[in-house]
Amino acid sequence: MKKIAVLLFLFHSLFIFAQKQITGVVKDNTGTPLPSVNILEKGTNNGVSTDMDGSYKITVKDGASLIFSYVGYSSVTRIATTSVIDVSLSEESGQNLDEVVVTGSRTAARSNTTSALPIDVLSAKDLTSTGQASFDKALQYKIPSFNTVQTPVNDATSLLDPYEIRNMGPSRTLILINGKRKNLSSLLYVQTSPGRGETGADISAIPTDAIERVEILRDGASAQYGSDAIAGVMNIILKKNATDGSLTVRSGITSEGDGEMLGVSLNNGTTVGEKGFLNYTIDFSKVNLANRPGKVDAAGDAGDFGADIADVQAFLAKYPDAGNINGSPETAAAKFLINGGNDISDNTKMYYNAAYVYKKVNSFANYRTPYWRTLADDPYLIDFFGKGTGADRIYEGYVPTFQGDLTDYNGTLGFKNVRNGWNTDASVTIGGNKQLYTVNNSVNRSNIVDENGQNVYRENSPISFKPGGTGFNHVVGNIDISKIVSDHISIGFGSEFRSENFEVLEGIKASWDGTGADSFAGNRPENSGKWNRYNVGVYFDLAYDVTKDFLINGTVRHEEYSDFGGATVWKVSSRYKFLDDKITLRGSVSTGFRAPTLHQIYTQKSQYSFVAGQGIQVSGIINNVSPQARQLGIPSLDPEKSTNITIGVGAKPFKDFNITLDYYNIKVEDRIVLGDRQDTPFGNVAWFSNSFDSRTSGLDVVTGYNNIGIGSGKLGINLSGNITFQNERISPVTNNSFGDILTSLTFTSRPKTKWILGGNYEIGKFGFSLNNTYFGKTTFNQDGLDANLKTEFIPKIVTDLGVNFNATEKLTFALNINNLFNVLPEWEFKSENAAGDAILADPVQTKKQYNLITFNGRYSQMTYDGFHFSQLGTMFNLSLNYKF
Repeated sequence: MKKIAVLLFLFHSLFIFAQKQITGVVKDNTGTPLPSVNILEKGTNNGVSTDMDGSYKITVKDGASLIFSYVGYSSVTRIATTSVIDVSLSEESGQNLDEVVVTGSRTAARSNTTSALPIDVLSAKDLTSTGQASFDKALQYKIPSFNTVQTPVNDATSLLDPYEIRNMGPSRTLILINGKRKNLSSLLYVQTSPGRGETGADISAIPTDAIERVEILRDGASAQYGSDAIAGVMNIILKKNATDGSLTVRSGITSEGDGEMLGVSLNNGTTVGEKGFLNYTIDFSKVNLANRPGKVDAAGDAGDFGADIADVQAFLAKYPDAGNINGSPETAAAKFLINGGNDISDNTKMYYNAAYVYKKVNSFANYRTPYWRTLADDPYLIDFFGKGTGADRIYEGYVPTFQGDLTDYNGTLGFKNVRNGWNTDASVTIGGNKQLYTVNNSVNRSNIVDENGQNVYRENSPISFKPGGTGFNHVVGNIDISKIVSDHISIGFGSEFRSENFEVLEGIKASWDGTGADSFAGNRPENSGKWNRYNVGVYFDLAYDVTKDFLINGTVRHEEYSDFGGATVWKVSSRYKFLDDKITLRGSVSTGFRAPTLHQIYTQKSQYSFVAGQGIQVSGIINNVSPQARQLGIPSLDPEKSTNITIGVGAKPFKDFNITLDYYNIKVEDRIVLGDRQDTPFGNVAWFSNSFDSRTSGLDVVTGYNNIGIGSGKLGINLSGNITFQNERISPVTNNSFGDILTSLTFTSRPKTKWILGGNYEIGKFGFSLNNTYFGKTTFNQDGLDANLKTEFIPKIVTDLGVNFNATEKLTFALNINNLFNVLPEWEFKSENAAGDAILADPVQTKKQYNLITFNGRYSQMTYDGFHFSQLGTMFNLSLNYKF
């Protein structure tokens, strides 16, 4: 018995000695404690994060390697041979692609180089170095697979430009803030531009100075996060610093002397109690109008509006652009955001964040020239819009203005608990977006008389209208539980409840009665209302380290919606490392789904739009649950289903060089689209339907080489690119009409390839950055264009230059010149066949085609559909940053 007792004692002693508790503090190279630094026991899932004082505590195997990593800092490895390990992290290497990320798995966080999924990590420094005024435009010049459209036609779209990842449309990328779902915008894109018929979250509303880093998962993730994650997930991580802050003043102007920008942003932090922190951001900005109209063709305008050519020429002699205003609207924004947390006990932490954004946009409709509507037909127009006095009063037309007022808010309150190795995260998130519209300098031209025979509108019409607006909000409850079961297995499971509400706000009667307000008709009573739904989802996630190099991760999820039923999806991913982690092979296979948004189900409206060769026309959208849809036999919407395949390789042959290549293949079944307008008993209308299946495939490339010594400075080079192999419809169209115009908007209107080559050089107090973005070919089949032709935007390279000067340890000046060489969008006609060749050989026919797609030259640079970089040309931006 004594021998057995001795053996048990020795065994127990060996176990104790095999484990070691390590404590310490992590600081930056100025001695400031760093909160939320990731500490990972190499080869395992065992990890912790530092608290607000930079302190940590972790139990590991004796002699284990500990990896300390934090975005924007060099990773450090220490061997657990002592019980106290203090670490200092340096910012010298800039962005580190090996950061521990929290996106892509519902089990414990892992290092990016050991993840089974392609994930981009962008630090706050990466975003601000672009010099772009908003978050979405900064991503445009950092992530090749991310694209956003510059729309030359504004009205409601001016509040939010369509964006997307991997050519999949804005509604197929899920946006998270600190890992929690952000609300959608209430805007449904209905213009004839990329993103038509979809909606997305308003990421432009997020103040860049509040962001610590952005993690972009370029892979289907419906199994982990639910609907909308077919193309990928963008997780925006907010700043947590409590001991320092900064004030930034920004200004800018275009090389044409317009588009003036002025902004001021304050980001700061403070401690709350003994163990809490609060970080806050206040951001105000104002951008003035920038106008880039084209020269209008007199013969084309005369033909479209049946006007006398002499009258058209007389007006255009004074106003060659016909008074048209297109480019970039006037915008003012106020943004407020907080992010905080507090340790309630050793095991429990409360966290919270909240944001509120107010944005006002002023833009313009097409100018209503005096030959569009003659005074003989509408004599009251001279009273409303005439210039001069008495007998000298003349009518020169008018331009309706569009004013949008947007509010966007979100907030999360949650609690994290760690007990007996179980990690529990419970939270409630709310969010909403509301847009209200105003149309000024317009008129209701309807010939409607009252019981006394008097015109209600026309000469009695108001000239200012409230056409209503839209609203969306959601409430989301999450509970997520994970545990590292053993050295080889970690699990995660949880549930999400979400309630969504969509509202179409009725306009005043004058805005919709008859033809409604000229340029932007209001929401009619029968098209207005409130609709809601809810869903419940559950998931289970299992990660199995077969060996320290071989990982398998699987997830299954089921969702039940109140309006269309359930969906079950799954995902399996894996990675294998070898050559001491220098090479990683990874891949994933998953199924996904996207629920039709409430916007797509219930939107029903009339809209004004330019119809090639016919001027401005009124058309409409009918929804799938309306009596009209029932009479036309239009079925209700079902969710989209997807299958994603990703195969990739990552290599880090030496410390400062890395490269990843990832092939993706995404099949979407029952894709939801807004079809062509069709003549029906209810007018010229369009509707949503599950119309066809599509396939998108391509290759993402990301490579970087940092800390290259040149003289007394250091150079970093990065090259990244996206190549689209296939993006097309792979089944017949059902339940709708989907012609060449919408096909090109959906599949060929994004760059077929996009590359970003950048370099950063730091020497002494100066920092220099040069970024070159190559926008590849895009093609359009525009409304009205002959079927034997298409238009092609010529590939261009946009170069951005940045210069930083650190005047003191606290004061930094930054000059950014965006589009240094004043590169503008440029397009040309392409023939599809011999008939197209004949058209292009005839200057008269070519001119006619040009007029059709540019509204007689009004949109000569962008055409009516828009493009991916701005038509404004060179922009100069100067900012001053003062650190407290």
